[in-house]
Amino acid sequence: MELLNQLRTGEIQELYVDNADFYDVRKVLVEQEDFKHFQGIAQRNGHVIYKYLEIPRS
Repeated sequence: MELLNQLRTGEIQELYVDNADFYDVRKVLVEQEDFKHFQGIAQRNGHVIYKYLEIPRS
């Protein structure tokens, strides 16, 4: 939650999530009111980089 808040406020620009932690992070992420502002960019081997968008994705 703390890392998601840091991403939200701009303290960090992106959040790297290891494939082993993906489902745990996603479970918390989809419960967020501003879920559509988070963009996940798939990486090799199942890793994901999340960024926070000012305009929500559709």
